[in-house]
This record gives sequence, structure tokens and C-alpha cells, in this order.
Amino acid sequence: MTNRITQHISFLGCGSMNGAILSGLLEAGLAPAQVTATVRRPERAEELRSTHGITVLSSNDNPDANRRAAAEADVVILGVKPVGIVELAREVAPSLKAGATVLSVAAAVSIAMIEQVLPEGQPVIRTMPNTPSSLGRGVLSISAGTHATLELMDQARVILGAAGTVVEIPESQVDALSAVSGSGPAYAFYLAEAMANAGVSLGLNPDLAKLLANETVAGAGFMLAEEGADAAALRRAVTSPNGTTERAIATFDERGLPDVIAAGARAAAERAAAITRELGG
Repeated sequence: MTNRITQHISFLGCGSMNGAILSGLLEAGLAPAQVTATVRRPERAEELRSTHGITVLSSNDNPDANRRAAAEADVVILGVKPVGIVELAREVAPSLKAGATVLSVAAAVSIAMIEQVLPEGQPVIRTMPNTPSSLGRGVLSISAGTHATLELMDQARVILGAAGTVVEIPESQVDALSAVSGSGPAYAFYLAEAMANAGVSLGLNPDLAKLLANETVAGAGFMLAEEGADAAALRRAVTSPNGTTERAIATFDERGLPDVIAAGARAAAERAAAITRELGG
């Protein structure tokens, strides 16, 4: 897919999400010469240079780092914390090429909030990735802004597709998607923690319990990633009538585990909406 990417891409901020997309793109074969990144700390800049061979500017060393990176980019990916996204967009607005796409990976920051501080007509696309994007196994949504054409949305699919599966959704569904796939890796890690602790409580060595839990969750994930995989069908296939797995699943149902997961996802979505209100969206 990356052989179709001809644009210069600038990552403004390289936290967990931008870093995951960057790693996924480079792992898939994007040329380092096509990438510029900005970070605050010089040590982080040097780390990214030595690891990826890309151009990295430190804003602590160069106050114009973000504007310089934005000026040469065909696609600018905003990847700082949500509270700083609008200010970052305002900072680089005068430097953007006409027609350059601005991609935001920030939760809770609406397209309208970003468009408001950019030049009239600047294309904006909102994306919500997750951390497995660093392995090329992420899920990344795209939502079109007012001036994001079909061609630019296709361009975003190609760029982000190197980091995982890309789905297009209306912006109104971003909080719900974030509650499932954005926060979802943490749910899987939490499950692995709980499984390991359960193994210890049954008498297993802690290191062995951790290994068993981690490898089991990872292996199940690979099975789910197969084309056409259905979680319910896979579960039924390993749940023999009146067997040990059936007893465990029945206990989960009796304790209300599906409702607990639904409540957690709902709380995540509600928190995203609350942050949007707090940020003035």
C-alpha cells in the first residue's frame, strides 16, 4: 500500500497514537525521507532519528519546529494531547500549504473546533486510531470535515491503511468507536491481567501465569483477525456442553460480565463527550 503514498507527511507530536501510526507506516515501507516529526524534548528527537532515520525537530530547541514541519507537508497529522490540538492548529495555520490535509488523532476534539482556526477551505479529517497501529494491526477511523473531498478521504485510507484496518464513520459515531476500539486494547490487557491473577490464585507460578495469559489472549486475537472470523462462533467451538469452559462462561454471565463491559464502554463514550464540552466543542 505504501508504494502509493507520494505525499510528504509531518507528524506534529509523537505520543502514543501518532507514534503508533508512524511506526506502522515505516514498518510497511514508507520512506523515512517522506516523514518529518516534531517533539518537545531533544532527547526524544534523537531517539526517533536513531530509531527510524526520519527528520525530527525539537520545539524546545526550535520554537518554529511545528510551523517548519507543517510548511513542507502535504499531510499534517496533529498528535498532541486533546487540550493542545486547537492551539497547535492555530499555530501552524499560516504555514500550511493550500490544500494540505490536516489529520487529527485527538479524542474529544471536533472537526469544527479545528476548522474554526484554520484557513477557509483547509481540508480536515478526524481519525481515531488505536495502539496496535504500531504493529500494522490497528483499527483507524476516518471522518470527513467540511472540505475533505472523496479523493482526500481515499488518500487518508491509503496512508492510514499501512497501520491497520481503516473504517469510515460519521463524526457523530467517533465517541462510540473510541469506546470500543480506541480504549479496547486496554480492555484486552486488563483481561490478560485478570487471567494471570486467576492463575496465581489457583496455585500457578506468577511468571508462568503471566505467560499463559498473555499468549492465550494474543493467540485468540490472531484467530479473531482471520477473514470472516466471528467471536461468538469461535467461543461456541471451544465450549463443550457441560464442560469446563461452559462452566466458566456461565459464571461470567451469572456475574453480569457482558453488562459490566457495556457499562465501561458507555462510560468511556460519555467521558469523551464530556471532554469535548470542557474543551469548548
